[in-house]
Formats: sequence, C-alpha cells, structure tokens
Amino acid sequence: MKKKTILSLIFCTMCAVTAMQAQNAFTPREQQSISCETPGLFERSSAFTVDFGQMREADYSFPLPVGKVDGMRSNYHISISSSEGDAVKSMFSGVVRFSRNTKQTGNTIVVRHDNGLETVYGNNAQNLVKVGDRVKAGQTIAIIGTRNDKTYCEFAVMVNGARLNPETLFELRSHRLRRQTLLFEKQSEGVLIKVLTEEKEQTLKKQAGRRPPQRGNMTQTQHVKVQQETSASQKYAKNAQYMAKHQDDETLDIDEFQAIQLEDKVKFSQRTAKEFAINFASLKDDEWAYPMKGGRVISSFGGKRRHAGTDIKTKAGDPIYAAFDGQVVLSGRHYGYGLCIILRHGNGMETLYSHQSKNSVKVGDWVKAGQQIGIVGRTGRATTEHCHFECRINGRPFDSVKIFDHAKNRLRKVVLTYRNGRIYVSNQ
Repeated sequence: MKKKTILSLIFCTMCAVTAMQAQNAFTPREQQSISCETPGLFERSSAFTVDFGQMREADYSFPLPVGKVDGMRSNYHISISSSEGDAVKSMFSGVVRFSRNTKQTGNTIVVRHDNGLETVYGNNAQNLVKVGDRVKAGQTIAIIGTRNDKTYCEFAVMVNGARLNPETLFELRSHRLRRQTLLFEKQSEGVLIKVLTEEKEQTLKKQAGRRPPQRGNMTQTQHVKVQQETSASQKYAKNAQYMAKHQDDETLDIDEFQAIQLEDKVKFSQRTAKEFAINFASLKDDEWAYPMKGGRVISSFGGKRRHAGTDIKTKAGDPIYAAFDGQVVLSGRHYGYGLCIILRHGNGMETLYSHQSKNSVKVGDWVKAGQQIGIVGRTGRATTEHCHFECRINGRPFDSVKIFDHAKNRLRKVVLTYRNGRIYVSNQ
C-alpha cells in the first residue's frame, strides 16, 4: 500500500511538472517576436472579460512606481522616466514570454499575464528574468536603462498581439488602476474593447459581494447585454482618460484636454465636411441661447493646464440651457466630467455641458435653443458648482469665446469657417 502511495505521488508530481512546462513553453516565434497572437486566447469564446475592480492591491503594480510618464507615442508606447538603477516591476502576475535584446528597444521583456493581457518593458539596462519564468505582480524583472542621456522604460500593453491604449487600464499621472470590468471581443480587424462595468458600479458590486467572472465563455445574457448596450457614456469611455478626483484642489477644475483629444477615436463623435461655414450673425434670437443666464467665467479655455472648455459660474440649482437646436448624443456620467451632456447641432458643431447635478434630457432627444437640459452642480472633478461648457468640431474643442461674448452673455455676430481641420472667425 505504501509503495502504491509513493508511486501515485510521483505520478501526480510528474503530471504537475508537465502541465507547468506546457504552460511556460513558447514557440520560437513567441520567443523572438514582441507582437504575436496569444494561442488559445479566444479558443473557448470570441470574447473574454477582465474584472479589474476585484483585484487586490498586491495584484497590480505600476512598472516604475516612482516614475513619471513623459508621453505617449502613436503606437501606444509610453515612456516612463525615473532614476538610474531603479527596478522595473511586472504589472500583473504571469509568465515571461520574451526576454532578449532588440534593435529598436534594447533589452526588452514581454510578460504574458494570467488575465490574457501582455505587457512590454523596453530599454532595460539589464533583464533579470528569462523566458518561462513565473513572475508575480510587483516583482522586479529588470533594471531601468539610459539612452541619449535619458533614463526611462519603454512600456506598452497588448492583447492578442495588438497594442491598446494604456489609459484604458490606468491613470497615467497617478498610476492608479481603473476599477472597472473590460470586455475584449475578437473581430476581423482586431480586438474591440468595451467597458462593461464602470468604477461606481464596481464599488456597489464589491459591497454586495458579487464577483463577475474573470475569464472564459460568455453567457447568452452577457452577449445580449453587450449588443443592446446603448449607454453613450460607456461608448465614450473607450480609450478615454480617467481623471482622478482630487477634490482638495481648490485652484483648478478638471484638466480635460487629453481626454478630449482621444474622443475623435470614438465612433460616436460627429463627423463633418472638410470645409464649411456657419454664419452666427444670421441666427434669430430664438435660434441661440447663452448656456447659463447671468453666468460669469471663472476659468477660460486653454492656459497652462490646457483647459478644454470654459467654466461658467452661477449657483447650485440654476438651469442650464441648450446653446442651439440639436440632438442629445450623450447624457450620463463621463468620468471627471461627472454628469455630462453633448448636443449635436445641424450646423456642424457639438456643444458639451458637464458637472450637472441632474440631466433633464436623454440620448436621442431633440432640443430647441434655450431649452433647459440640466441643473448646475459639481459632479465629477469640480471644486465648486458651475457648468463646464465646450464648443467642438469633429470631436476637438475650440475656444467658445470665438462665438460667445461671455461678459455680455451674447452670441457674437461672426462667421466661423472650418477648413482642413482649422477654424477661422471673421466679422459678418
């Protein structure tokens, strides 16, 4: 009996070792190419979810906790600068798939994580792990390198070999992981990413003790929910930067410019002709309205913090009015904006209103100029009750002072011309 028990233990151990070796075995292509498809990722289903809201603190680490993100390249690589000799950490737990020197990024590591994603760490002075090594979140895997007198890590996130916007996962400035559930759906042109559960919902679910599935086949109910999802705020959430709610910041409202820069990638944004003109001087009195009667500007467009709109102040509970006739294309919470509304106007523009305490319209509604659409509040990242107002063309904001005289709460009698992505304003 004792002999049989020993043989059984040996057999189980051999099976476990074999399974581990299979899990950590990568093809020559996987070991030599940074970007390649993940075998079996979509074998069970055409989609999988990752619930970042249920992750513990130990399950996530920013690659360089004391580093600073210097910028993002067009291919979604970000540069994280830090001090010479600093340790590069694995973002999540997983297995090292790639660890070698490349011509483009020097010593580079790719970790395939248990959640289906992969992370890339380049420009390392030294790689401390080899292919097949099992690493934990926060484990040191490399030493940061220096190139052209700059010490930095070249970092990227991938799914099935395609790079995704890292801002989808974490906030670049605070390094904080976004507490949300993401759906990764395989399509012919790549992988589509959708936000299924936003951060506020995650908190409620966690309190209620409900834990959505991490990976695997999606149920029919989940498929139907995705297909029928009509929330504009969730559509807008794709690739949008989450703005941390620093409510102790008494001098500035939300810095939203980077989030606005990304909105042109959302299918939901309006697309206009390459060239057109709007004659605001020809509009009748009932065809326009100032968003907040008696309002005064407390923060203008642009400036050092690249403010994407104009902050107009009255008092809590005051009505907010539609600037022109149009259709509601977004009405809901949109991260740092709080309760937000976007109206699409027939003249080629969109206007945005945010921080409301209540939205009075829903997606699809047609509104008239001067119609009340919301109530002044301070939802989202706002230090006082006000309306953050934006004028936009093709998803890009421009200074509303070009068409509104904010001091007099009046529309300017000007002609706005949009040509080849640039805006020109002239008197009638």
